[in-house]
Amino acid sequence: MSEFQDRNRKLIEQFRANRDKGEANRMPMPLVILTTTGAKSGKSHATPVRIFMDGDKPYVIASKGGAPSHPDWYRNLVAYPEVTVELGKETFKAKAVVASGKERDRLFKQAVAEAPGFGEYQANTTREIPVVVLERERA
Repeated sequence: MSEFQDRNRKLIEQFRANRDKGEANRMPMPLVILTTTGAKSGKSHATPVRIFMDGDKPYVIASKGGAPSHPDWYRNLVAYPEVTVELGKETFKAKAVVASGKERDRLFKQAVAEAPGFGEYQANTTREIPVVVLERERA
């Protein structure tokens, strides 16, 4: 297991342990656990991702720290947009929708206002960093 995978595994364990104790918001930053289906493997993958809110609509940024390529979880949800989201004490199914145009720009700007590092990530790469809205499935 890589150092990165080990760090993610520990974050997921901490998130879930806190949630189970009713302390879901005790993470160092607002996180969700995003479970995607592997684009190649078809296997389930849980990944901790920084969450942002646009009113009551959660969204995530596929920054990969400004790396030249998209994160694996992003490629997975493009292939299989049905995801599971663990947000606070709640777990729900969602459809991952990649924002575009003015909507993408508005959400990205909003995220940068809250977490300026994402602006630095965008400055460090030539790719446009995707913004993904997590639309809750309605029962």
